[in-house]
Amino acid sequence: MSDYDRYANPRTGAGYARSGAVVDEGLRAYMIGVYNYMTLGLGVTGLAAWLAFQFGTVSVGGGRLALTDFGHLIYASPLRWLIVLAPLGLVFWLSAGLERMSVATARNAFLVFAALIGLSMSALLVVYTAGSIAQAFFATAAAFASLSLYGYTTKRDLSAMGSFMMMGVIGLIIASLINMFMQSSGLQFGISLLAVVIFAGLTAWDTQSIKSMYFAGDGYDAVQKKSIHGALRLYLDFINMFQALLMLTGSNRNS
Repeated sequence: MSDYDRYANPRTGAGYARSGAVVDEGLRAYMIGVYNYMTLGLGVTGLAAWLAFQFGTVSVGGGRLALTDFGHLIYASPLRWLIVLAPLGLVFWLSAGLERMSVATARNAFLVFAALIGLSMSALLVVYTAGSIAQAFFATAAAFASLSLYGYTTKRDLSAMGSFMMMGVIGLIIASLINMFMQSSGLQFGISLLAVVIFAGLTAWDTQSIKSMYFAGDGYDAVQKKSIHGALRLYLDFINMFQALLMLTGSNRNS
């Protein structure tokens, strides 16, 4: 899973410093910026995954695929571990240094991170059918939209739930590492099921938390960096929920 450090907070604002129409308009613009960055990141991920799949495989008939030399390099050689681990290092660097970066650097780092995730996730296109991937994506999009809307509109404080869900993420990471050696299909099913629940809860909490970061007195750079930081959090929620749903419902190409 793409379970990375999602919560290094770049100068969180003090909440709603002003009231009235000006704040409402500014908050809407800020949240639209968050969702726009997130959507752009997902688009880059999808494009990178598709390109890697196109260059890495060739159809041999009957729905079966063979790997090209490039495919062997990214899917079957030791380089695949660098592809999997590189986003981890980049997201730590982005989260830790976001406040010191220029907006352009932060934006570019986020997009590079999204492209690396896409390169890693292109392996899913080799394993699962296109129809099941599309089904999992649209199911994730519908669930994400509903949960994020709830997080944005609810008056209930979701911080306690968010803390509990973050403990669940740690448990998922530990269980996933154990299952790398056990290779248990039953444990993997349980991990995927829990991941759907956990990242669903985190979507609502993250949206509320990102909303609370808005501060009407912020300048352009501060707003853009908070938008990028928020987009990163929601992006990871979406990606992890999508992968978990795909593992639960996806149809294998070879089945």
